[in-house]
Amino acid sequence: MPQAHSQIFLSLSVPHFHSSLFHILSPYANLFQHTACSSPSFYGLRAYTPFSCGGFTCYLKYAASVEANSEHPIAKGIVSSSKEIFKVEEFRSIPGKGAEGKVDGKEVKVVSPGYLRENNITVDDERIDELSSQGKTVVFVIIDGELKGAIALADIIRPESKKAISMLKKMGIHCMMLTGDNKQVAKWVAEEIGLDEYFAEVLPHEKADKIKEVQSRGLIVAMTGDGVNDAPALAQADIGIAIGAGTDVAVETADIILVRSNPMDAVAIIGLARATYKKMIQNLAWATGYNAFAIPLAAGVLYNHGILLSPAIGAILMSLSTVIVAINAKFLGTK
Repeated sequence: MPQAHSQIFLSLSVPHFHSSLFHILSPYANLFQHTACSSPSFYGLRAYTPFSCGGFTCYLKYAASVEANSEHPIAKGIVSSSKEIFKVEEFRSIPGKGAEGKVDGKEVKVVSPGYLRENNITVDDERIDELSSQGKTVVFVIIDGELKGAIALADIIRPESKKAISMLKKMGIHCMMLTGDNKQVAKWVAEEIGLDEYFAEVLPHEKADKIKEVQSRGLIVAMTGDGVNDAPALAQADIGIAIGAGTDVAVETADIILVRSNPMDAVAIIGLARATYKKMIQNLAWATGYNAFAIPLAAGVLYNHGILLSPAIGAILMSLSTVIVAINAKFLGTK
């Protein structure tokens, strides 16, 4: 076991590795939070659709200024598309639906389609339907109570994500995704990287319930997340996997912490756990067989046949057993 720890700390920090190890060996599902750094994508701005006359650049700056106070990947995608950020007052996050604040004395909101539905705001625009059908994430900009436009962002699929999902599925793991995005976006991402299943339009407080739903199928659930809203789901999951670059709350709640923002590390931890368990069984079998033979021999069971070990030889044989176990464990670090 110490050898397993030394190898995994090259890319992982594992505060509860011992208990998580045996969960990983059971039939289970790996649930990725869509916006986690180890999830399959990042966001980049793809289109801005105005609903009224006004400066596109100005509206985008207002939206980016509000989103600059948020850690959400969608927010980062908007911020990276604006060359100028204004000071924001009275910033407030709207859990699962967006953010708002005052910019230049104006009330600015950057919100999801769910927020519009909740507040009975109707958008009848073919351009929005077209963007959604293309798998783009659409958020809306409201300034002083007036809907000014929509910002479309697209997932930029990381090449290693497809490989990670493929390898996890070969290990017999059911790969799923949790996302607050609409069904069109979720479906596009799922098909692009080969996910088995997805849950779309999931609000932050619903994530833990989705984990329970999957657990009710008799599966051991691993949850990968990075945000403060992921903490309850990470706690509910049998194996909570947090991104080291994520929020402190997520990191504190998780069983396993991935230091790098690389989905391949999720594959590495499973491979390491299985290899470690295999070594444990090998060492247990060896130690049991070796001692079943050596202890009676050292006790003099063959004395009547003229075979008697001296205390020194007995000590050497005992030490040899420990040395062989240690050497076998050491080979774990070479794989």
